[in-house]
Amino acid sequence: MDKFLVKIPGDCTAGKSRGGNPEETGQDKDDQSEEEHRNKKLKSNTHIEGATFLKEKPEKNYTWKKISAEGLDCDYTLLFDKTEADKIFRDLEKEIIYFSGDSTKVQVYGKWYSIPRKQVTYGDPGLTYTYSGVTLSPKPWIPVLDHIRDCIMQATGHRFNFVLINRYKDGNDHIGEHRDDEKELVPRSAIASVSFGACRDFFFRHGASRGKKPLQRIESVKLELAHGSLLLMNYPTNVHWYHSLPVRKKVLLPRINLTFRKVMNLK
Repeated sequence: MDKFLVKIPGDCTAGKSRGGNPEETGQDKDDQSEEEHRNKKLKSNTHIEGATFLKEKPEKNYTWKKISAEGLDCDYTLLFDKTEADKIFRDLEKEIIYFSGDSTKVQVYGKWYSIPRKQVTYGDPGLTYTYSGVTLSPKPWIPVLDHIRDCIMQATGHRFNFVLINRYKDGNDHIGEHRDDEKELVPRSAIASVSFGACRDFFFRHGASRGKKPLQRIESVKLELAHGSLLLMNYPTNVHWYHSLPVRKKVLLPRINLTFRKVMNLK
């Protein structure tokens, strides 16, 4: 399958996107206000093969790029400049305490495997998050994570109550194709992915294009996410598209990725 590369400039800085009648969209008023906050941006489309980009328009010191394809709706920006991103990366390296033991394993087709990366969750009290046979309870928020979360809120209007953190020590650490579609997630909610450290290839693949005999031939999307960047995955991206971070043996430096989510308390 052909792939195209979306190179996102490392010097852009970030802003907000779309709304609608809550009765028509199925969103509650809080979600609608968040969408309206993000939606005051970008309108002229520039189409390239496999994806559509909206021309950059600065707003409140943020410049967003729209990344879209069939069922794919993402917004990208640099949330932090290099100086602040460097500081946050150092703070994360000092302060984040990753899971150990059974919390570092996942179940795939009935077998248990150790995950090829470090992982931990932080969030509001009483929340849990279950995937691949493992239920994770979050550690309490710490200042560096509160700061990142507040910056996301300022840039997007979204307030998140949970974060999954993955640390990739080098290009051998990775994560396979998956969708973030767990039952605990607030329906139709966005997921904010913030990256620090080494730049790694990040792929989206449409569900209908997976496997040896795909139902459709839809081009996959390859991104290179910069140090200090924010990728906002809007609905319905995780309904239709899988994403992954494959092995890249030439990458020698660590990367930390934080995916902020809106999680429901199902207890």
